Amino acid sequence: MPAPRRMLGWLARGLGIALLLALFWQAVLLTQVVWWSRFDPGSTSFMRIRLAELRKSDPQAELRHQWVPYERISIHLKRAVVAAEDDRFLDHDGFDWEGIERALERNAEKGRITAGGSTISQQLAKNLFLSSSRSWLRKGQEAAITMMIEATWDKRRILEVYLNVAEWGNGVFGAEAAARHYHGRPAASLGPAEAARLAVMLPNPRRYEKSFGPRLAAHAARVQRRMVNSQVP
Repeated sequence: MPAPRRMLGWLARGLGIALLLALFWQAVLLTQVVWWSRFDPGSTSFMRIRLAELRKSDPQAELRHQWVPYERISIHLKRAVVAAEDDRFLDHDGFDWEGIERALERNAEKGRITAGGSTISQQLAKNLFLSSSRSWLRKGQEAAITMMIEATWDKRRILEVYLNVAEWGNGVFGAEAAARHYHGRPAASLGPAEAARLAVMLPNPRRYEKSFGPRLAAHAARVQRRMVNSQVP
């Protein structure tokens, strides 16, 4: 066989093996997604990454995290998070195309990426399996996992898991740990103002934990006004 034909044959076999491995990995992820539709995740990719970072300076460091069921999370926090993060949560299938279009327009006006348009489902997919790094490959995998989650979970389960695994500060994960860390009370008893303050921290919790200034306080006030109309499962 001539050398060029052999090279093409090797290339075809290599691509075939890569495709099979990619499909196998997607099947592994889907299996995990289906499992978590009924059983609560003990940890997430974001949690493991953050714990490893904390233990570089303190080998004994532990995360603050306590899982609580959906009914033990304040309705005000559920509404506040939807109002702040994804106001079309109940209407979309994992991707808010109108929100993405608005984000692209804002980014074009600013000349840089200032808005992402990610839904709660997309953020959950990233938190569970991926990292905060930015690349087209990671975004593609995030989209695939988002479709798996939307196909196998209902909206109540999506919001329940998101509220229990979201990062809310330096080593603080989940609504229960956040409520106790910032307000000294369980997530079930959060009021509207407390819920709104927690919700607006989600885009950059470690930064806002150190500095919750007037602009963020004004944003929390806007979210509190909007959340009365937020629909949650």
